[in-house]
Amino acid sequence: MRIVVARCTVDYEGRLAAHLAEAVRLIMIKADGSIAVHADGGAYKPLNWMNPPNTLSEEPECWTVTNPKGEKLVINIAEVLSDVSHDLGSDPGLRKDGVEAHLQELLAADPSVLEEGYRLVRREYPTAIGPVDLLCRDADGAAVAVEVKRRGEIAGVEQLDRYLDFLNADPALHPVQGLLVAEEIKPQARVLADTKGIRCKVVDYSTLRGARPDDLRLF
Repeated sequence: MRIVVARCTVDYEGRLAAHLAEAVRLIMIKADGSIAVHADGGAYKPLNWMNPPNTLSEEPECWTVTNPKGEKLVINIAEVLSDVSHDLGSDPGLRKDGVEAHLQELLAADPSVLEEGYRLVRREYPTAIGPVDLLCRDADGAAVAVEVKRRGEIAGVEQLDRYLDFLNADPALHPVQGLLVAEEIKPQARVLADTKGIRCKVVDYSTLRGARPDDLRLF
């Protein structure tokens, strides 16, 4: 990971246009190609970011980040205050709590409870940014990426959306549908999922251990 503290302006061109006036900001460049621009506040949320895959063109006073979608992030550097790199090594990944892990296990054993005709291709299907919980095929043979959460929130939708970007780049899988499965899904997460074409499904853990398709609610 590379961490740069610099006085800079930031301009984004893509689905919309955004401009950050000159100020001191923290720029994080991760090994997977993701780039995030942070202020000294706002908790974990960056002011602007680009998810991988990206291409970084670095000139002395101007960095240009582009992706295959045609989006562009331009960082004009007025002054570099700090520029350090750290090798974080391999990450063991996030350990799911007991309920979430067991939900994934139950759905992997019988994905047809999510929708009739679903069959499992692989559990923990690998991508460059982490594994998708379940990769399935539906009754028509189309690929479906399933992300399993105990509580479905905006972060889960964004995570699945990033996975879909990578999976849809594979011609053997494209087009890949997205399905977020959880015991509870927040209203804001449903709204975001709808804008991204991701479906949401609520399941009951205690019922699922002896589940029938009628025990699941689809939204």
